[in-house]
Amino acid sequence: MGWGAGRGGYGGRMTAIDLNADLGETVDGAPTADDAGLFAVISSASVASGGHAGDAASMREAVARAAQRGVAVGGHPSYPDRAGFGRTRLALPTADLRAAVAGQLNALVAAGADLRYVKPHGALYHAVRDDAEQADALAAAVADVSGRLGRALPILGLPGAIEGAAARAGLGFRLEAFLDRGYRADGSLVPRGAAGDLLHDPAEVASRAVRLATEGVVVAIDGTLVQTDAVSLCVHGDSPGAVAMARAVRAALVAAGVEIRAPW
Repeated sequence: MGWGAGRGGYGGRMTAIDLNADLGETVDGAPTADDAGLFAVISSASVASGGHAGDAASMREAVARAAQRGVAVGGHPSYPDRAGFGRTRLALPTADLRAAVAGQLNALVAAGADLRYVKPHGALYHAVRDDAEQADALAAAVADVSGRLGRALPILGLPGAIEGAAARAGLGFRLEAFLDRGYRADGSLVPRGAAGDLLHDPAEVASRAVRLATEGVVVAIDGTLVQTDAVSLCVHGDSPGAVAMARAVRAALVAAGVEIRAPW
């Protein structure tokens, strides 16, 4: 499982795929996304749990909305960095990172979440791709919470050090792909703020979703076809026009005969 540059897709057709969004990301009590609109479209919600955004009230609200819509809830922990919205990589000791992640996931459980997976946020999401120590700390935290819940929570992300860390911790690992972010030829995301970092056109994003689901292919900014075994497709909740994009994606997938379903 992983990424590789190539010309052409896997050839197989996926009959079902997950559609996820990062939600519950309130800052000072104000939402950063149209959570109500997105919950009506997605199948999985990665809910902020206080590290970069979110609080007890927003967590409870997100959990309630998920239950009403039949949406799976995932934990969305980050570095403890509310000032930077979790987008700054922090040099935390591994024990502190493990405790911070476990604390955030436990807070989400305390808010009533029936946790099904964990997807790290922002800088932590990228750090665990290339930093084995931080990947092990994240996986250990997820394993700690999994032990309390009595089930192993899979980790959702991009390939890298986190794959091995998840395996060592006795956890599953699932690949995701981003519908509204630019890709480089090596399968990494175009850094935020760089040319081609974000996609805004709902039609373009919807077309990308269908190709990912049916061919396992995404086009990088240089035109390279990058292959992936992604089981979940992400639309960022705080992206401009996120709801319109998510609706276009859902309609295009359904029209292509792809069922939208959580895999957890």
